[in-house]
Parts: sequence; C-alpha cells; structure tokens
Amino acid sequence: MKPMDVDLNDLPFDLPGMLAGLRPWIACESPTHDRVAVNRMMGVAARDLAMAGATVETIPGRMGFGDCVRARFPHPNRDAPGILVLGHLDTVHPVGTLAALPWRVEDERCYGPGILDMKGGNFIALEAVKALRKAGIGTPLPVTFLLTSDEEVGSPSTRDLIEAEAVRHRFVLVPEPGQPGDGVLTGRYAIARFNLETTGRPSHAGARLGEGRSAIRAMAQKIIAIEAMSDSDCTFSVGIVAGGHWVNCVPTSCRGEALSMAKRQGDLDRGVERMLALSGEADGVAFTVTRGVTRPVWEPDAGTMALYETARRIAAGLGSGLPHESFGGGSDGNFTGNLGIPTLDGLGACGAGYHTLDEHVLTASLPHRARLLAGLMARLE
Repeated sequence: MKPMDVDLNDLPFDLPGMLAGLRPWIACESPTHDRVAVNRMMGVAARDLAMAGATVETIPGRMGFGDCVRARFPHPNRDAPGILVLGHLDTVHPVGTLAALPWRVEDERCYGPGILDMKGGNFIALEAVKALRKAGIGTPLPVTFLLTSDEEVGSPSTRDLIEAEAVRHRFVLVPEPGQPGDGVLTGRYAIARFNLETTGRPSHAGARLGEGRSAIRAMAQKIIAIEAMSDSDCTFSVGIVAGGHWVNCVPTSCRGEALSMAKRQGDLDRGVERMLALSGEADGVAFTVTRGVTRPVWEPDAGTMALYETARRIAAGLGSGLPHESFGGGSDGNFTGNLGIPTLDGLGACGAGYHTLDEHVLTASLPHRARLLAGLMARLE
C-alpha cells in the first residue's frame, strides 16, 4: 500500500452507506448485564471486522460478563507496537429499549440505544480503516481493535485485559462520544464506585411496626448524607437502591451503589476515606460501605499532548477546530492514559442524550470523525 498522500476529504465515505452499515449494530441491543445479548453484539462486530480484512479473536468473558473481541489488521510489521482502537459494545439500555428509542433518522440526527455511547464511534473507526484500505493507503503502524463488554459498570472484568493490550501499543485512540464544539478529551477525572448495605430488624409492619428497624429508612437517610458531601473537588451520588420483600414487613435489608468523581486523584482518595468511614451502626441498623471498582485519574502528559497536536493539525486540514479538555464520566481511556500511553479520547461521533431515551448522533459527524480517525491511523508513526 502507498503512504498517505491524498486529501482526507477525498476518502470514500458515503453517509447513507455508513448509516445502513451502522443500523444492525444499533438493532442488536447489548446491555452490560445481559451476557447473551452482549455476545450477540460482539458477533455482529466480529463479522464486520473480519469482512474488512482483520484477523478476529474472541476472548472469553469472565465474572459473568460477556466476551471481548480483538481484531488485528494486516501490516508488514503486525507485531510491532502500533495503534490500539479501544472501545466497548455494552450499553446502559435494557433489551426492549428499541420500542421507546427506535432507529430513526430525523433532521440530521440519527437515534438509537447506544448509538452515541459508543457503537457509532466504534463503527466509524472501522469505516476509517476500510476507507484507507479501499484507497490503497497504508498505515505506518499496525492497527488493532479491542472491543470490550463491561465498560458501563467500570470494566471490572476487562481492566487487566485492556492494560495488557495497551502496553503493546504506541498510541491508544478511544472513539467515545465527541465533545461539544467538535472537541476531544486529553484527560479524564478519577471515579470510584461503592457498594452500600443496611441491615435492620424485622417486625410486622401493621401489628408491631415500632419493634422493627427499617433498613430502607436508614438507607434513605444515608443517601441524603452521602450526596450532601459533594463539593467542587469531589462529588457523590447514589444511583441504585433495592430493598424489602413484603410491604407488611419492616425491611431488614437494603442495598445500593454510589459513585464518587474527582478531578484529582488526591481528592478522590480523600473521598474514598470519607465514604468508608460511614460504616457503622446506629439505632439498631448496621450500615456497611465497601469499595467497588475505581478508574484512576488520567492527566495529560507530553505524549498525549503530542498526539493531540497531530489530531489538531489533521482537523485543521479538514477545515475544523479541535478543542480539548479533561472531563468526567470515565472511560477505559482512564486506564491507558494513567499508564502513560499517549491516549486520545472522545474521537467518536458527536451528538447528545447518551444514557437517555433521546440518545442520538449528528449524522454529519459520522464521515467527518471517520476522516479524523483515518488521518490519525495514516499519519501516526
């Protein structure tokens, strides 16, 4: 293949064709906790990657989560450190969401569960490879895709896989949703998850209410206290609560999950200490906090900023700016950036409403961002 010597605007990206190719990815719903559904989605992606010329490997899942897919494209030096395209195919949307959020294209927007976070980004990264190969343009470095299955719950089963794969590469490109203003991410805040549990004392809620100690009531009080700890340095929120079995019984157990986010690792570490210190017993109810998965802070270093500068020049050649920032939310880029591997995040499609029933991409961003990704693949060395 010839080196990169053509205008990126001349690469053959056809928006109707891209939408037609993306639609089966959105039609295959893949919530994190549904292993069968996630594996079905991995199969859809694996087939498209194989048809594009990649050697595809399925890596068995663990801890009850779905499988992962690694795809390596042909290259004269395929085993040399190269470019890792890192993405996830699990979503927050349960199977059946398509009934409320069907695939549709309206007013330069395309809707569907997981289309922005982040099936659209993974798909256009594949389209970028396909366009380069169709144009006969070689990449200086080998390109590998790693598509994972549990990012939406903090990547508890895949962090070791991600890190092991990333250290074999020179650069990591993460096609998570693009930022407002056609921006990208050069850093991510630190995030910690916590498991919460209250254990009370049972009684008959109608006949002996006062003899019991409600685990649900105690959890509600703790939620208020936890969220009141939020400040500008570290935030706390509770997003999952479940408790009780019978309405006529004072509930003896309640469980929840909390999330803490901070711009700096030291602030998160202090937040973790505050959360763990909440464990104890009061008024006959025990409250226990245990630490869950954590995403370390990723602060931009010289390598990441040099990678960004390359992307900025490519974007300028496409006639657009490329603002950058550090951001919350977390991604698997936290892991690779924290390892010191030059990482650029937020390279996927632009849009809004991810994790909601308004999730959509801006259709014009699909070929535009695909060209940006293609430029990076063709020029990084």
